[in-house]
Amino acid sequence: MSTIDIPLDKAELLSVLLEALLYGFSLLMFGATIWTLLFQRSIHQVNRMMFLVACALLLCSTAHLVIDIIRIMEGFIFYQDSYPGGPIAYFSEVSQWTFLAKNCVFTAQTLIGDSVVLYRCYLVWQSKLVMILPVLLWCAAGGTSTGTLSAYAASRVTQSGVFAGGLSLWITSFWATALATNLLTTLLLVCRIWYVDRKCARLWSHQKAQLKPILHILVDAGAIYSVTLLAALVCFINHSNGQYVILDMVTPIISITFYMVIIRVGLATRASHTTNMRLSVDHSVRTKIGNVFMHPKFYQYPSMMGFESVAGTVSS
Repeated sequence: MSTIDIPLDKAELLSVLLEALLYGFSLLMFGATIWTLLFQRSIHQVNRMMFLVACALLLCSTAHLVIDIIRIMEGFIFYQDSYPGGPIAYFSEVSQWTFLAKNCVFTAQTLIGDSVVLYRCYLVWQSKLVMILPVLLWCAAGGTSTGTLSAYAASRVTQSGVFAGGLSLWITSFWATALATNLLTTLLLVCRIWYVDRKCARLWSHQKAQLKPILHILVDAGAIYSVTLLAALVCFINHSNGQYVILDMVTPIISITFYMVIIRVGLATRASHTTNMRLSVDHSVRTKIGNVFMHPKFYQYPSMMGFESVAGTVSS
């Protein structure tokens, strides 16, 4: 550990405090997300997949926080005097059930969040060839996270020992593949939507480009998540206990970025409706759009991705 590094017991306490703050914020955003998905919609209009994902992310972030609270109570209260070496020794033990459980939940949260971005990316591109590399990276992230958990369970090293040996390779690989997956899928989404926006602007010269707000939202969400993953990777490479602080923050941040996309686009959609910015497409324009999009269902891609187009309703 670096001489200027934060002590492990303080890192654990700080991580729980920051996680709890972010969790409270994500809880409010979850309520707003459910309202956005359900408000003034019939049961057939509700995007069930996005609803289930929102609930799954909430359950994961809640379970992660509960496990962290139990871990703090055991380290600082229940086993403070009885555990050899005190709280620091307790928190250093990577084979503790609380450490393994919280990392299992974190892995599930990461894979769920990334799978949603992959799903949206596929709906935008409608190309299995384009999705090969993102899916491989997602599988690599799942494989490296599983390898990391297995190595934790079988290891008898302390948390300071994870910076060397086989564990170090597993953890570095996980952070790197998770970061690469998010960067690539976000880039593919942004590039495709930007391309479609430009094509539509040319086809409908009298219409203002309508998809730029979606671009901004996706870039913001991807940037928040990517910066967090990059910070965790940098901390780990520098053998800093700060990685554990960031690790506990990532779980609610995944939920926040997911909720943020749905809420912001939902608000933008309602704002566009109030200013009568609804867009109708006649048959001749649809024929032109067919040359732009790679799949007929792409006309409805905003709602299929979990949000509606800020340009309004595109008739099918």
